[in-house]
Amino acid sequence: MTTDDDDAERKKHTVHFDRHTPEYRHQFTDTTHELQSKCPIAWTETHGGHWVASGNREVFELARAAEFISNDHDVKGERRGYQGITIPPPSKERGQVQGGFLEMDPPEQRHYRQALNPYLSPAAISRWIPVVDEVVRAAIDEKIEEGRIDFVDDLANIVPAVLTLAMMGIPLKDWTVYNEPAHASVYTPPNSPDMKRVAEMARDMGIGLATAIAEIRANPRPGLVDALIHADINGRTPPDSELLGVLALLIGGGFDTTTALTAHALEWLGENPTERDRLSRERDTLLDSATEEFLRFYAPAPGDGRTFSADCEIAGTRFKEGERLWLSWAMANRDPSVFPDPDTVHLERPANRHSSFGLGIHRCIGSNVARTVFKRMVTQVLDRMPDYQCDPEGTVHYETIGIIQGMRHLPATFTPGPRLGAGLDETLEKLQQVCDEQRIAEPVTVRKAKAQITT
Repeated sequence: MTTDDDDAERKKHTVHFDRHTPEYRHQFTDTTHELQSKCPIAWTETHGGHWVASGNREVFELARAAEFISNDHDVKGERRGYQGITIPPPSKERGQVQGGFLEMDPPEQRHYRQALNPYLSPAAISRWIPVVDEVVRAAIDEKIEEGRIDFVDDLANIVPAVLTLAMMGIPLKDWTVYNEPAHASVYTPPNSPDMKRVAEMARDMGIGLATAIAEIRANPRPGLVDALIHADINGRTPPDSELLGVLALLIGGGFDTTTALTAHALEWLGENPTERDRLSRERDTLLDSATEEFLRFYAPAPGDGRTFSADCEIAGTRFKEGERLWLSWAMANRDPSVFPDPDTVHLERPANRHSSFGLGIHRCIGSNVARTVFKRMVTQVLDRMPDYQCDPEGTVHYETIGIIQGMRHLPATFTPGPRLGAGLDETLEKLQQVCDEQRIAEPVTVRKAKAQITT
């Protein structure tokens, strides 16, 4: 039996921590270092009470303790009532839906990852590079003659969305259908009066995904949707209600995180033109390390929630079954004991073992996609808009970074240049034909060749 004295001792490091407030974005650096220096594992009473892990070592040990920590979201109350990875849990307006295999424990979680790995491995993603390059080219062509672009609206929102749908086997032109709800669902604070509208958009997106499942089941075409429809998940075929959660996870992970990373990197490079020029000149040796450093510094998904599934002691702290935990990947990335000068971007930072894709069995399955799409967007911007200047007055960051550290707008100006090809709509029509005829969305175990695109 747990006594009040025992609880008081366990929770002696109690802090006020609410990552959903607008202030947290501005106070992130100070809050991080205060927690890491005083209490790298702390208790907060906000959002029903939960633990907060900020130290790199502590986050690492907790994230890898799968035998004591659960991701399960028991939406129907059939198991132990755990609430998944969101703290606080989704509002009633948004409904209770399991967030795909990210809110599952093994063995189901493992079976889903095994079903999707042939579509998301480095070799599988490399096949899509010609498609990505064409979408980037077309998006830039839409603005190149104007000398003005919004790097979020006109580029970073478009490319990840189009690729995600192409990999899923959903028509490319539908990226506009999923775009706003995918972003609004993460930049809208839980207590916002706008949440009702966001919930309605999310429901509409769910209807679209349900329609896609039905269409692909009736008329099979390759892609992640088809893979999931036929997946063997621990000896069963998953119901559509479960598939909807998995597809929503793929869209959420595929759309907003890469958008956020790209926008922040382009903003920083615009503020540091000497470093931007160096990255452009030395990209063959610098682009990989720069990508990892932007991931570390701007961790698009700042953290995830967990539930302790058993009484345990980890990293010097005792926890009780049922207690909630916030693992801060973003804070772990700023630990000075692991990252010298952690609050400065060093494009050539060596041995950059950041946590931005998570740690343990739930590490982001789309990390290869994110890295590839980010690099292809940034390099074309460096080539075609080398002197761009961002407009701080028009830049809009997400009000809160509780779910994604993102941006809504990043306007910029640059010296105009020539178009290189067709516009976005015409390009998407051509790429849809490429996807259909060449069946690029098949697993890499079936198709290994890169997409062939004729000009």
